[in-house]
This record gives sequence, C-alpha cells and structure tokens, in this order.
Amino acid sequence: MVCVARQDGARAQEVAQLAAKSLGSRIVDEDILTRAAAEAGIERDVVADLERRKSRVMSLLEGFATAGFAPGYVPAPNLLNEREPASDELRGLIRSVIEEVADAGNAVIVSHAASIALGQREDVLRVLVTASPQVREQRLAATLGIDEKEAARTVKQSDAGRADYIKRFYGISAELPTHYDLVINTDQLSPEHAAQLIVQAAGGRAAGRATVA
Repeated sequence: MVCVARQDGARAQEVAQLAAKSLGSRIVDEDILTRAAAEAGIERDVVADLERRKSRVMSLLEGFATAGFAPGYVPAPNLLNEREPASDELRGLIRSVIEEVADAGNAVIVSHAASIALGQREDVLRVLVTASPQVREQRLAATLGIDEKEAARTVKQSDAGRADYIKRFYGISAELPTHYDLVINTDQLSPEHAAQLIVQAAGGRAAGRATVA
C-alpha cells in the first residue's frame, strides 16, 4: 500500500499513476470522495467542497457553540438548505473509506492526507512528492495558461489549504518530512524516475516486513 501526498505543480498525480502501473496497483483518488458521499447520502461535490475549505455549516456550528448550544447540536435542514455533514462526521467518513481501501490492499492512494490517516500502519509507504515553489509556479503557469503572479498566488493558496486541512482534520499544526517515509523533490527528477524510487522503496519495505516475519 502506497500513499502519495501531493503539492500543486509537483507532478505527483503523474508520478503516482506511473508507480501504480509498475506495482500493478489501482489508483485511488476521487473514489475516496465518491464513497464518502455515498455513505453520507449527499452529493460528491458537497464532500469535495467541505474537504477543501471551512464550509458554511462548519461556521454555523462554531457560531452555535459560542452561543451556548450543546456540542452535538446540528442545525435544522432549513438552516442549511442541503444536507452537509459536520467536520467530525466528514473526517470520520473520509478516514473510514481510506482505511477500507488500505485493508483491501494493492492500491496507491493519492491525497486526502492518507499518509497521516494511516500513519500508524506498518504496511503503508508514505510518500510526499514536492518541488520548489518557483518550479511549481512555472509548471502551473504553463499548464493553466496564467501569468507568474497568478501562479504564485495559486501555489500560496494551495499550500495554505493543505495546511488548514491537515490541522482541521488531524490536529497537526505543521506538516513535517518525518510524517513521510520518502520525500521526492521533482525539480530535477522526471516523473518516471520519481515513480521508480517509489517502486523501489515499496519493494524494500515489503522485503523488510517479510524478513521480520
């Protein structure tokens, strides 16, 4: 099992796809949101929106808490206009889906802080695919057809969103290299070479577990 954390412009998705192909594993990314939405009985886009940012319902819940309502209080549907889960419920849904995928095995999970969610498991290789801000900005500018200033703003917003997600969902105030078993900088490495590193690390980890057993 491999978990790949990504930063915008680092080419992590391409790296993960190549690694999955070499490992004979399936890629799991958007499936996490689809399955979590199915379990919650809501639209997939609602889960995606709630995962990306502090939602309207979370702001409402915080407001009710400061107003003296009990912690478990949930506003009536007419206040929300649509069924949206609270942050704890969403975290539980996404984490349970990630754990189900891990239990099934033979997958490369991309994003959703899966490396942190599965951080205590010995059968998971946790990988961060990164690159310098300047390189990421250049890649985004070329890919999205935007100028460098807009690309820099996009990278900054993306990184802030990642940090906020990890803090809100897992209480981690600062993402560290030690949260991962392998950190790959794609400034110079091609996606193919980066994928090879993941495949080698996954093979070495599996061999190590077999030796211990």
